[in-house]
Amino acid sequence: MVATYKNISIAGIHQKPILIDVSYLEDGKQKPIVVFCHGYKGFKDWGAWDLVADAFANAGFFFIKFNFSHNGGTIEQPIDFPDLEAFGNNNFIKELDDLDTVINWFTSSDFDFKHEVAITKITLIGHSRGGGIVTIKAAEDTRVTKLITWASVSDYKNRFPKGDAMKDWKNKGVMYVENGRTKQQMPHYIQFYTSFIEHEERLTISRATKTINIPHLIIHGTSDPTVNFQEGRDIHSWNPKSELFLVEGADHVFGAKHPWNHNEIPEHLKEITLKSIDFAIL
Repeated sequence: MVATYKNISIAGIHQKPILIDVSYLEDGKQKPIVVFCHGYKGFKDWGAWDLVADAFANAGFFFIKFNFSHNGGTIEQPIDFPDLEAFGNNNFIKELDDLDTVINWFTSSDFDFKHEVAITKITLIGHSRGGGIVTIKAAEDTRVTKLITWASVSDYKNRFPKGDAMKDWKNKGVMYVENGRTKQQMPHYIQFYTSFIEHEERLTISRATKTINIPHLIIHGTSDPTVNFQEGRDIHSWNPKSELFLVEGADHVFGAKHPWNHNEIPEHLKEITLKSIDFAIL
């Protein structure tokens, strides 16, 4: 049976904690590690991610998923976005720092589950915006041994507003994006943009992808309305040694939604989970 420990809190370096879930079979055997990074307006408890965690655990992995420290969740309420001030102050550098903190945590000698993990086998999985984060991290960190992206963006810069919308953002110092599900007006402070410009070379996904020299799997749905599957093709073109796996008819979240009140993983998500397990276990 899968053992799951939820909402483990560790200190982030940006004055907010990082909440983590781990799932694995308690057999005392060292297991390859899979770290899952959520995307924009995402969180570790979204939709069917718990079922994905169980699938990886049952396949013999030590599966870790976490909330980025500034994703808008709190220790008391890790689901959804009670802390919009934190959300507004999030940026790509903080997310990279959070991922580094998580890797440092489970590779440390005093890790509570150290007898269950093989720290020489670390696979990163990133969904959507998180796909860019794990790609940049994999390019920078030799501890990472495999890279998988699900419906990943290929470029951060082209997602910023342009023209009058950008001028308005700079003048006001904040812009708001409505969350279609919760109807919250979610702030983005201008620091999100200025931080990107300050670190643009590091945060250019194409640059990072061209340096990847570990096994690299790119998964994308052909009916993704949020991130067109051409972005997956672009990522693959920057690393021809990578594997591109297109899922015919799949959307951005591979058939899942939040909340997910079923015991089974939706078909497309199940397909990519099995594909990812096969890739990570080789």
